[in-house]
Amino acid sequence: MAVDVRTRRDRIEQRVRSAREINFAALAAEFDVSEMTIRRDVEALEALGVVRRVVGGAIAVQGKDSEPAFATRMADAAQEKAHIAEVVADLIGRNETLILDSGSTALAVANSLKGRELGLTVVTPSVLVALALVDEPDVTVVLTGGELRAGELSMIGPSAEDTLANYNCDTYVMGVAGIDGERGISDYHQAESRVKRAASARADRVIVAADKSKLGRVTFVSIAKLSQIQVIVSDGPADHPALVAARGAGVDVICVASQDDSQAEVSAR
Repeated sequence: MAVDVRTRRDRIEQRVRSAREINFAALAAEFDVSEMTIRRDVEALEALGVVRRVVGGAIAVQGKDSEPAFATRMADAAQEKAHIAEVVADLIGRNETLILDSGSTALAVANSLKGRELGLTVVTPSVLVALALVDEPDVTVVLTGGELRAGELSMIGPSAEDTLANYNCDTYVMGVAGIDGERGISDYHQAESRVKRAASARADRVIVAADKSKLGRVTFVSIAKLSQIQVIVSDGPADHPALVAARGAGVDVICVASQDDSQAEVSAR
């Protein structure tokens, strides 16, 4: 089945990030297009810094913007993410309509919502989040449509974005790869980032949940300015430049003091 240009380029990007190299002829046969069309797709990805062309194909650009595997992210700062997730869950009110992101931190938030009997409706592009909450008797789970992304088990593409456009929600809990004082919020993957933008546009409040390793980091795709975020929950120090900049942009910054401390320091606007 033919796919549009954006979807084809997203799939090529996913392929090169996972396989580390691609072949023009093989992709042309797979998508039933000419090699010249694939070359144009790859040239566009090269301009974005995703790939470097070589004879007959292209290879992934190695660097700080290479997305770690989901299992690696699950293991990294697991206790810190669980503590951050508990604080985020405390911010969710009864009967809210909640968009819950894909990713390891969002999955921790889903687990923290279990047993709270909040009567939530949860809209999510994450199969893992949906599975974590589907048996909660007081939670209605809405899984977006879209293309299932391997490894992440998240839904991406125009169908996922269109699903989100149908809803008006109270809160969106977003996981990110980077929070920077000047560049704002960023992530690794183009299609995932478009879903995040679509979710942000449909919620009255956006909560960014991020461990301290994300602070001061700028990754491949820009998602939002700091001024477009309402709350950041992080275990980073209150005086970190990224968090200082966020407060200056009007964001409520909640600094989780430590994984052993049940209290969180709320920095004033």
